[in-house]
Amino acid sequence: MQTRPDRFVHPGLWRVLAAIFYDSWLIGALILLGATADTFIREILATRGIVSHYLPLQLYCLLAPLGFFVGFWTHGGQSLGMRAWRIRLVTPQGGPVTTLQAIQRYFAAIFSWLIFGLGYLWIALDPTQRSWHDQLSGTRLVTLTTQRH
Repeated sequence: MQTRPDRFVHPGLWRVLAAIFYDSWLIGALILLGATADTFIREILATRGIVSHYLPLQLYCLLAPLGFFVGFWTHGGQSLGMRAWRIRLVTPQGGPVTTLQAIQRYFAAIFSWLIFGLGYLWIALDPTQRSWHDQLSGTRLVTLTTQRH
């Protein structure tokens, strides 16, 4: 689905942060499910005398959020939090993002948080309202508006 570039309405910082808040609960649930499964598996292995390591859980905790965001961004352009706040991730021309763009955006977004959220706060200062990770990945966020006929 194309979003026309001449009709872009940018969501603004507060709406983006609200969507992140929603998604953070979902990511927390994914990690909790993974930790629960890891605990059960570790217990089963321990009863059989097998010592397991934390590497599978660590990998899961790193890869589950990546899969969550890349999957949603490349299939419809919206995570569940973005859908609730009517935000879509698109290319500057309004088209769907590629897998490479989604992966780049994910890791750049982590960087944006690690430096005290400055990459996100940039939305409020940038005339195009693009975060650092949107600029680095060649993407942008748009607000979905209702079409009146």
